Amino acid sequence: MIYLVEDDDSIRKLVIYALENQGFAAQGFETPKSFWRAMKHQLPDLILLDIMLPEQDGISILQCIRDNEKTEAIPVIMLTAKNSEYDRVQGLDAGADDYISKPFGMMELVARVRAGLRRRAPKNSSGEYRMGTLCVCPERHEVLAEGQRIQLTYKEFMLLLLLIENQGRVLTREVLMDRIWGLGAERENRTLDVHIRTLRAKLGNAGNYIQTVRGVGYRLSGEES
Repeated sequence: MIYLVEDDDSIRKLVIYALENQGFAAQGFETPKSFWRAMKHQLPDLILLDIMLPEQDGISILQCIRDNEKTEAIPVIMLTAKNSEYDRVQGLDAGADDYISKPFGMMELVARVRAGLRRRAPKNSSGEYRMGTLCVCPERHEVLAEGQRIQLTYKEFMLLLLLIENQGRVLTREVLMDRIWGLGAERENRTLDVHIRTLRAKLGNAGNYIQTVRGVGYRLSGEES
């Protein structure tokens, strides 16, 4: 889920449309108050944040996000008409991950969002991703579940790797299809569902980490569903 805080109605609707058209789940907020209300119910995977807002400016919002241990790691991209070097430095120093000046192109925005979402889950010194009884080593192309090596096809491995790299975050069906099967992949077929079902079966109990978010996509969570 991507949150956009933007008081300009036309810009907000256009950005949300562009994101949803690219397969992202997105929600827009006109005021900081409505944004904070939503944050109490669901934390997003990334935040697009205007600086000049009513009630509370974007820099102040960003500082609150970074000061809270529950939200400090969420990627934040600033969207603003204030495009001087000083303004950019101020935003980045406050903890922004990226900074886009208005006016901006929708394709550039989507590219920046994709880059922001590629933030990696923490690795240990051996370069492995771990979650509970599951261990994925990209360098050795190896998967262990409850200490047992699991044989996966190339697509199954890439799918699992993408999920564990973004552990805890919901990845939409469209994003998973694009990243694993390419932009030209058919979105309405059952390829993804079949691979998820097979992957869960091969992983045994660890397959319960792969959770279905109905109507949206899938995520990998350390708490078994």
